[in-house]
Amino acid sequence: MNSELRLALIASDSPKAQAAAEAMADEHDWVPLEQADVAVVLGGDGFMLTVLHMMLDADRVIPAYGINHGTVGFMMNKPRNARPIAQRVARASKLLVAPLEMTATTWSGEVAHFYAINEVSLLRETRQTAKLEISVNRKVRLAELACDGILLATPAGSTAYNLSANGPILPMGSGILALTPISPFRPRRWKGAIIKDTAEVEFRVLEPEKRPVAVVADQKEVRDIAHVRIVANREHSLTLLFDRHSSLDERIFAEQFQV
Repeated sequence: MNSELRLALIASDSPKAQAAAEAMADEHDWVPLEQADVAVVLGGDGFMLTVLHMMLDADRVIPAYGINHGTVGFMMNKPRNARPIAQRVARASKLLVAPLEMTATTWSGEVAHFYAINEVSLLRETRQTAKLEISVNRKVRLAELACDGILLATPAGSTAYNLSANGPILPMGSGILALTPISPFRPRRWKGAIIKDTAEVEFRVLEPEKRPVAVVADQKEVRDIAHVRIVANREHSLTLLFDRHSSLDERIFAEQFQV
């Protein structure tokens, strides 16, 4: 990657990120995001997701190099490095992430369209369990799942909510998605499925007025849904930049050996 690339500096509102942005202000001749070739993102994983969604919504996606000034920083690079930022970005390795494209239809017929980088999750809204019909490639695979919810996770998101719900860790570049139930009641023994990321996944809410369900695409929620359709969208693939030997795919692989 050329060290002469135009870089934009974007920091979260946290005191740590703001202090880091101030310290880096004179390190490079920064440009506005709309003029940049690469976004340098200061904050945590949540803020990185916010920036990536902002680029998707603006239909202008550029590579993002994150520096961790949050908590976990799974999608970020370590803050301490002796190299100037331009050299770090120029030497970084690329990792492509294909977001999920979700279309949700509510009881009233309203249609919402969002992207998800980590996962799309369906969650019950009340004390009543959700009842869902699950189809893959327009074929019904599970006629009725009674549960607290269900999620479809990408490899990038497989170590987040998906892992907490006892879903599998997926290697980056594996070309698969994790379909993971959340507190399944019936069928109790169903533990989920691993499917190709070329598949079209649909959820239909059964008894939606009695058992209302919300859908969440990363950070965006739609309530009182009737139907959800999800596909992976490679045309809007995101590029994350990592310092060598510290990429997201290595971190996800290493998570499988944590005890």
